[in-house]
Amino acid sequence: MSETSPRLRAQLEGIPTYKPGRPAASGGTTTYKLSSNENPYPPLPGVMDQVAQSARNLHRYPDMACTALTGKLAEHFGVPASHIATGTGSVGVAQQLLQATSGPGDEVVYAWRSFEAYPIIVQISGAASVQVPLRPDEGHDLDAMADAITDRTRMIFVCNPNNPTGTVVRRTELKRFLDRVPSDVLVVLDEAYREFNRDAEVPDGVEIYRDRPNVAVLRTFSKAYGLAGLRVGFAIAHEPVAEALRKTAVPFGVSQIAQDAAVASLHAKDQLLERVDALVTERERVISGLRGQGWSVAETHANFVWLRLGERTVDFAGACERAGVVIRPFPGEGVRVTIAEPEANDLFVRAAEEFRKEL
Repeated sequence: MSETSPRLRAQLEGIPTYKPGRPAASGGTTTYKLSSNENPYPPLPGVMDQVAQSARNLHRYPDMACTALTGKLAEHFGVPASHIATGTGSVGVAQQLLQATSGPGDEVVYAWRSFEAYPIIVQISGAASVQVPLRPDEGHDLDAMADAITDRTRMIFVCNPNNPTGTVVRRTELKRFLDRVPSDVLVVLDEAYREFNRDAEVPDGVEIYRDRPNVAVLRTFSKAYGLAGLRVGFAIAHEPVAEALRKTAVPFGVSQIAQDAAVASLHAKDQLLERVDALVTERERVISGLRGQGWSVAETHANFVWLRLGERTVDFAGACERAGVVIRPFPGEGVRVTIAEPEANDLFVRAAEEFRKEL
């Protein structure tokens, strides 16, 4: 028998493993998970009833076209249904966009640090990542990103608000940047945390996409809507891009339970806004507490805060875990901490205070 292994794509060598936020410890004292930017509240009213009803049809395939959800999203955003494409979370749709645009010899530009999945899915596509360092204030350096565009550039990610820093790109600078991008290069506005933004100068990506055929907007039901476990996201893009997304989608990838839960969530707009407002209030309380202790906290318009700690990152994460909160460290860089229920946030702020006393 031959000892030769199956031949795999060379692009898979050296791909970094995606590191999900660590779960809270089970047993013993209460530990809170602040490592995955999850919504601490249960699904919105009406969602669980819809999920239970949909579960009765688990022996059936889901609607591959996501007809009801697509129609509801088109109505919600005031866009044609043909401009909507769904997928398994916004990261799943992002990977479909790469399949549609980029391959060996191509380049994909994005800020760094930004969403941890970007370098993984770019490398899987066979394209090369062009990572542009963040500015000292942790925001996107859009001038440098525009300068990084070459004739090999096929796609650009702009994460707004940015994960993991929470910083935002404002309307004037974004439009100036888009004016510099060639019309045949797709710009993806990744707005997974859009609902938590409170800066009036940060544009809604849907406003930007309407008259720019090379702009696509990513959204998700995982964060503000609290459906992280169901994996449903979508893109809003002009028809050629949206059609390409439908071609690259995994057949029946979005379950019927996910589709129906998303539709039910869209019907609970008032309750959604109440929960998001509560989390934003907690975010401001946490930021105020940290700054009062002397920490330098990046401006954030997401449901998390970012502390750049350098070599102290892992030690800080360990101190937080001992205090009862699991956070997300990026060794050598900093930590991202999800805004959660008040008692969890209190534990984190106290842990930060104790750690600072020991410096």
